[in-house]
Amino acid sequence: MKIFIFCTLLLGASLLASGQSANGDMNGKGLSFIPDYTFKGSALTGWKQLGNADWHVKNGELTGTAKQKTSEGLLMFDQSFQDIGINTFIKITGDCEAGILFRAEKNGDGMKAVLVSISRDSSAAYSVTINAQGKVLSREKLRPAGGMIRIAPPLDPANPVRTGGYPAARGNQPALPNVRPQTAFVPGEWNQLEFIFDMNLLRGYINDGSGPGGGADDVTFGPVGLYVKGSGEVRFKDFKYKDLAVRYLPEEQTSARFRVQQISDMYYSWSAASADFNNDGIQDIVAGPYIYYGPDYTKYREIYPGIALSPTKDFTEVNCQYAFDFNGDGWTDVFIGPPFGRLYMNPKGESRRWDVYDVIPGNINSEVTLFTDIDGDNKPELVYGTNSAGTGVLKYAKFNPADPTKPWNTYTVSESGYFMAHGIGAGDINGDGRIDILNPNGWWEQPEHLSDAGWTYHPAPFGRYGHRVGGIGGSVMAVYDVNGDKLNDVVTSLNAHGFGLAWYEQKRDAQGKISFIRHMIMDDYSTKNAGDVTFSELHGSTLADVDGDGITDFIVGKRYFSHLDTYLDPDPFGPPLLYWYRTVRNPAAPGGAEFIPELIHNRSGAGSDLHAADLNNDGLIDIISSTNRGTFIFWNKQTKK
Repeated sequence: MKIFIFCTLLLGASLLASGQSANGDMNGKGLSFIPDYTFKGSALTGWKQLGNADWHVKNGELTGTAKQKTSEGLLMFDQSFQDIGINTFIKITGDCEAGILFRAEKNGDGMKAVLVSISRDSSAAYSVTINAQGKVLSREKLRPAGGMIRIAPPLDPANPVRTGGYPAARGNQPALPNVRPQTAFVPGEWNQLEFIFDMNLLRGYINDGSGPGGGADDVTFGPVGLYVKGSGEVRFKDFKYKDLAVRYLPEEQTSARFRVQQISDMYYSWSAASADFNNDGIQDIVAGPYIYYGPDYTKYREIYPGIALSPTKDFTEVNCQYAFDFNGDGWTDVFIGPPFGRLYMNPKGESRRWDVYDVIPGNINSEVTLFTDIDGDNKPELVYGTNSAGTGVLKYAKFNPADPTKPWNTYTVSESGYFMAHGIGAGDINGDGRIDILNPNGWWEQPEHLSDAGWTYHPAPFGRYGHRVGGIGGSVMAVYDVNGDKLNDVVTSLNAHGFGLAWYEQKRDAQGKISFIRHMIMDDYSTKNAGDVTFSELHGSTLADVDGDGITDFIVGKRYFSHLDTYLDPDPFGPPLLYWYRTVRNPAAPGGAEFIPELIHNRSGAGSDLHAADLNNDGLIDIISSTNRGTFIFWNKQTKK
């Protein structure tokens, strides 16, 4: 059953103090797509100069200088695009204005285009007209547009638009260990620009933070170009582009270790659980509204009305789903965590839909929850985050077995301001035999007597801002001894809507104080990653001993279309990959361990979590994933050790 996820975690840790290596910090640098082209030339082959500026190439850099203080010029690429991604570094000296031109299409004797303008102290995106000599004749700022859309609607003054970057910290928020990166443009230094122009929406980012963009309707197709105006010079290096009109989906591939069985090809849920729901002695699967009956999982029935969803425009209301016999009547029930906290009671085999009860007071605002035994009574509790009435706290909820359909009792773990929507974990961090609770802001030590005192907070940065994503944290955070030193470590994705996977090695000083050293496993497309594997949106994860070697492994996948059919997140159309990372203890590796990625499947990905269980009692861990691609079983078929 997907119930006591963390109950069997290895023990052994100590008190925690935050510590973080610099390796893997974003600092405004990164790459969110695989480029089709990177300029590495020594000449302007493939480019055309237009206007009153001088352009030259040196050491792979494109440098532009206006010939007069008031003159301007363009360097036009010889290929045209409609939808395009651009990533480049730019350095501006003097008082010149620099820019990137998009969709420069013919307009009489001249052109019309979108110009992103960058100067020492300002940036903006404009619709422009340009004459045949390369002089900009008119500019009109693009209307504000952005967020979870693909096509920018007409401007609505009553609804301001957030266009990207990192939101400011809330005024009542405490000092947190994860520091928001500095993204301001730095004159005279190298700054990174990234732009995604899809349909009529330009998304712009400077140093991984907010940048110029907006809605543009009057240009559709044309070449890109570089722009310079005024005194000084502009230098571009590592100029990359990707033609977004061409997408890539690899041929379906499944690991030789697993056999894939798709039990549903519809989108209902981002989670699944397993249990014997009809008391025939065989494990079944619940995913969203349906129970799929073992051993073949071809027969299924509704427990509530099943309405298939569209990955392009719909979010499921099933983020995390669990199975447990809540009232002890011998029939396993179903609980759905975020966002509503609903309990579905098994009607003891009757051929009908199940009665449903809202049992969690307030809101469940974390997209990821846990269902695990916190207090050692052999019954699971729901661990979740809530921002009800602006509290922003971690909690757990406990049901009464005498009547679990009544509102559950809730208990506060953290002080206000520590809640995060992504990333949650449980395990014995300090080796006292009690289960502690984690999120990207650190961990909370369970008191000796839950009724006597609050949970003690220990800050630790178990997440990372990056790739313009406003939040941090991943999915299920794993707590186990990675390197065999008998101290529990933490394995987690760093950003559910960005990039990053890391493990945090626990260290102790002579006084027993704990710090964590971050070891990156996977970052973005600009870095060297384990097994040369890179993907974004690591929104679903779990842990299990996949290969039966006695060491826990980490299983993680991409939540495809995580923010619907938009470019709000980096690389949203990358293949929906599902991997398990084999934990290998290696004294020669940093921290004494390494993670070896092995592909499970490349056409399904993950939801908000994953489920690992031995479905057929053969002693091997199988994996169940429910996503907007359907619901899948990955049968482990390795030879048992």
